[in-house]
Amino acid sequence: MQRLMFYCQHILGMGHLVRSMEIVRALTKDFQICFINGGEIIKGFDIPAGVEVINLPAIKTDSEFQELQVVDNAFSLDQVKEIRKNLLLEIFEQIQPDILIIELFPFGRRRFSFELIPLLERVKSTRNSTKVVSSLRDIVVTKQHKQAKHEEKVCNLINEYFDVLLVHGDPKFVPLEETFSRVSNLNCEISYTGYVVQKPPVNPILTDEDREILHSDKPMILTSVGGGRFGHELLDCVVKTAPILEKVIPHHIQVFTGPFMPEEKFYELQSMAENSKNICIRRYTPYFLNYMKKAELSINMSGYNTTMNVLTTGVRAMLIPFTGNQDREQTIRAEKLSDLGIVKLLTTNDLQPDLFAKKIIDYLQEQPNQISFDFTGAENTAKILRQLAIKQKVA
Repeated sequence: MQRLMFYCQHILGMGHLVRSMEIVRALTKDFQICFINGGEIIKGFDIPAGVEVINLPAIKTDSEFQELQVVDNAFSLDQVKEIRKNLLLEIFEQIQPDILIIELFPFGRRRFSFELIPLLERVKSTRNSTKVVSSLRDIVVTKQHKQAKHEEKVCNLINEYFDVLLVHGDPKFVPLEETFSRVSNLNCEISYTGYVVQKPPVNPILTDEDREILHSDKPMILTSVGGGRFGHELLDCVVKTAPILEKVIPHHIQVFTGPFMPEEKFYELQSMAENSKNICIRRYTPYFLNYMKKAELSINMSGYNTTMNVLTTGVRAMLIPFTGNQDREQTIRAEKLSDLGIVKLLTTNDLQPDLFAKKIIDYLQEQPNQISFDFTGAENTAKILRQLAIKQKVA
């Protein structure tokens, strides 16, 4: 069986980890996989059977992406960088992978060049015995006034080290050229895989609390903000809006804050909601898709994975983009879907309880449009990598 090493670094949310693990899930039949996780460990996160996971000393960032921070303060950032760099090289030497997949880099995560460039140099020294693949979501974060310099660096790195670029999107919806103008200057093989989507667990072992809510006849509104390090304004507004909605509609409001929400903020939200009988606040569930399939309305940030969940379940959805660090990725996605009549776009100006309650009540009466993109991204990725492995074996 061919050996595959998959590097993923999530630093703020958990979307990159979720998407990467769905890809890995589709690869387990064909590859012996070592998954390198550079971000914070998520308790209860589902790992496919047979996948070896190595957790590097975790690094995260602040909500504005201004600085890297260590999760375990036992070591300084410089010490962690050195430990991680050496560990990656050791893992590579031990595994000798046929394929190395690096998620997002070099279109993003260039602050992790301290460990990725030495790794790529080591791969290069093996004289093409390992094929290198970049795994990229549909929309690239633009750098605005630094865009030309950014794109030049990306082109140089791709052309120096990478054999294949996989774009996990549908070009009919967002072609890569829309957010990266120099696609024609990339010398590697480029393939659109379609969107990578999650599938609900088969025969889930539900807790009593999950079972009571998911099997209830009571209508539900679902709210989430991904990992939980941002989006707090949305959750504040939902909690403050709950008493207004309690008087008007019969819905249960289920909130998932995300595993990375600070303890003090989580308890603050629970305290704010203690007098509302129509709302429940929890951190995380592995059965999020089951909740979304049941919900009459889902209110979320417009990250890649959550948006795919909305599209594949067909739930009525209100989406608010993350705009920190002048990042337009989520805004582009949400605006396009709103223009197609598929979701309702929210802005921070809508986060006023009375106004927000009216928008929710009104939208529950609307029927959004449906659309079909290519949602076979994980399966297509597996097919492309199988073919790459065959070529590598023949060579």
